[in-house]
Amino acid sequence: MYEMPVATVRTQVTVPLCFPDGYATTARVFTFEALVDGREHLALGLGDWAGAVERQAAADGPPTLVRPHSECLTGDVFGSQRCDCGPQLREAVERIAEVGGFLLYLRQEGRGIGLYAKLDAYALQDAGLDTYQANVALGRGEDERDYTVAAQMLATLGVSRIDLLSNNPDKAEQLDKLGITVSQVVPTGVFLSPANAEYLAAKASRARTADLPFVG
Repeated sequence: MYEMPVATVRTQVTVPLCFPDGYATTARVFTFEALVDGREHLALGLGDWAGAVERQAAADGPPTLVRPHSECLTGDVFGSQRCDCGPQLREAVERIAEVGGFLLYLRQEGRGIGLYAKLDAYALQDAGLDTYQANVALGRGEDERDYTVAAQMLATLGVSRIDLLSNNPDKAEQLDKLGITVSQVVPTGVFLSPANAEYLAAKASRARTADLPFVG
């Protein structure tokens, strides 16, 4: 059985959130000590997150709604439409705030390859490769993300059973192996635009090839 390294809460502070479409809420933002990769990942407690944690701790209580969201500077901050990350972040914050739970903001830019390498991959995509082929052409994995820190943060926050807000089965598989019980996978929306159509088609194709649901 996997023994989770212990992390602790370093700081927690309330931060107002406001999105370009006018949606606003507040988040309790947690930082951590002793995360296994040493990066500055965040947990955002949304809505009645404390009540959600308390309810899932009961034997017959509902799981806590959680989305692990990988950082995407271009999509989350600058509004790039080359991917669907920004709309997924916006959707997740509202859906979690409605019921109480956590958004885990993970510093795993470019499916784990980093910001500069992701922009290198963009250049290869402009030359005709898809998003996965571009990573491989750079000598990297198609998806290098590791959710150990996500499991660490959840354990530190007292969350052991979750409803996972995601279209990516790899997240569920990794978290389950790391000791977090995924009661169900709750699909996210599909945010198609002319700019990201090829990106989403590549994700859908990869999922079909692996006989998996749509990946997001």
